[in-house]
Amino acid sequence: MTAKVLVVDDEPDLEDLIRQKFRRQIKDGSIAFGFARDGVEALAFLAENRDFDMVVSDINMPRMDGLTLLAKMQDEATRFSTVIVSAYGDMANIRTAMNRGAFDFLTKPIDFADFEATVRKTIAHVADLKDARARQAAAERAHASLSRYFSPNLALSLAADANALAPGGERREIATLFTDIAGFTPLVESLDPRELATLLSGYLEGMTEIVFAHDGTVAKIIGDAIHVLFGAPAEQPDAAKRAIACALALDACAEAYRREWNARGAALGATRIGVHAGPAIVGNFGGGRLFDYTAYGDTINAAARLEAVNKQLGTRICVSAVAAERAPGFIGRPVGDLRLRGRTEPLRAYEPLAAEDAGSPAAKAYAAAFAKLEARDPAAVAAFAALVGLSPADPLAQYHLKRLLNGATGTEIATQ
Repeated sequence: MTAKVLVVDDEPDLEDLIRQKFRRQIKDGSIAFGFARDGVEALAFLAENRDFDMVVSDINMPRMDGLTLLAKMQDEATRFSTVIVSAYGDMANIRTAMNRGAFDFLTKPIDFADFEATVRKTIAHVADLKDARARQAAAERAHASLSRYFSPNLALSLAADANALAPGGERREIATLFTDIAGFTPLVESLDPRELATLLSGYLEGMTEIVFAHDGTVAKIIGDAIHVLFGAPAEQPDAAKRAIACALALDACAEAYRREWNARGAALGATRIGVHAGPAIVGNFGGGRLFDYTAYGDTINAAARLEAVNKQLGTRICVSAVAAERAPGFIGRPVGDLRLRGRTEPLRAYEPLAAEDAGSPAAKAYAAAFAKLEARDPAAVAAFAALVGLSPADPLAQYHLKRLLNGATGTEIATQ
């Protein structure tokens, strides 16, 4: 690597002398020199040649002296370093030079052995500065990239840890949720592309802000669908509780956004959410330049299927019993025991409720009706019929009543 040095001095013989003294280094390419006669010429030279590492400047020069040149180059102190050379080795000049950013100070007549040692020391200092700037820039780029997927606090932590997102996976306990907008494909076909872009951008921005507020990790966004992880990459003992709280907040945001766009004439559907917890393989997977921080395993598949089963049930959020049991204070009503595709055992699921809805007459009536359903009590039909009369807009109550009227019994539900 060639060290580039600009020498600023009005002595006519200095250029030839330096070329003679450093002929070996110039020949082998370890040092390259540029020359200017005063500060004005030096500034013009540096403006056109931004790859120089070091400036060696005399003090006493016509048009612009070395100390004035130093003052004008202070903003460039991280690009190159300056050494002042002068016959006036008095303390006043030394202090002025150092206060204006000089890295070192040499006196005339020049001792070329000392000069060469100073050049090498200064070049090493500049290399360290450039390396530090490169690391800072890389950290800032990493933080900007991580901020797209992780909450701000987590992004800062990960950007500071070079090994936090190293390629590879590990098995760990997590909670995860999936979201999807009902009827999104027909909506895409009906909207003007610019209007669709506005709708989707606003939706994803609002949803990801809520995820980050709950310290979740956006593992993937595919169209309108979002996959979120809790408990990875950072440990979160309360991952399930965060996931369920996040799901409720996402639902409230999505419903408000849906009403807004429905009023504008866009048939934006409800957002369906599935939440599950359990073991998964999580990590940064891929190769070459393509990596993807994500998770794999039955826990992930089950969460995706819980999101999809909302369409069949008429619900908007479906939370597994596993996740509910890991979230102290969980409030919800049982949906049933779902036979999800790919699983041999049924999975009990719940629809979470806001605290203010838990003690409502409708919630109590549903609990009583479901207890009869669970006991295979024939009175379950009448209980759900009464519930539909009490809450005609309750799709889950309607779903169970329809099942019972079609001859189904018990709480086990075959999913589509």
